[in-house]
Amino acid sequence: MARILVVDDDPHIGRVLLMWLNRHGHDVICALNGRRALEVVERQAIDLIISDMNMPELDGLEFARAVREKCGPHLPMIILSARCDQEELVRQLASYGVPVYPKPFLPSQFVAEINRLLTPAAI
Repeated sequence: MARILVVDDDPHIGRVLLMWLNRHGHDVICALNGRRALEVVERQAIDLIISDMNMPELDGLEFARAVREKCGPHLPMIILSARCDQEELVRQLASYGVPVYPKPFLPSQFVAEINRLLTPAAI
């Protein structure tokens, strides 16, 4: 079982991910913005972060930068975004080693990708 931090200011997205990830045996912690999520990362061991791109206080890019500064490049992270400029986001986040996945997403496919990222060979 992995401990996954879900960071999204939309409570509905957080609930969907919580439900699907719990159903697949993961322990999920939710945060409504990047600042609160950084507090979680500082206090607890996290195996994977799933973060929204557009959030108050810290957007996904600022949050990814802060996580890399605090935790280094080895903590797997995924950014979710409904923005239409996906290619630009991919370019901006590439230097942090963070993939971008579009919203809406199919939960079953997304959980399969999460499980792939959590396998020892992927880390």
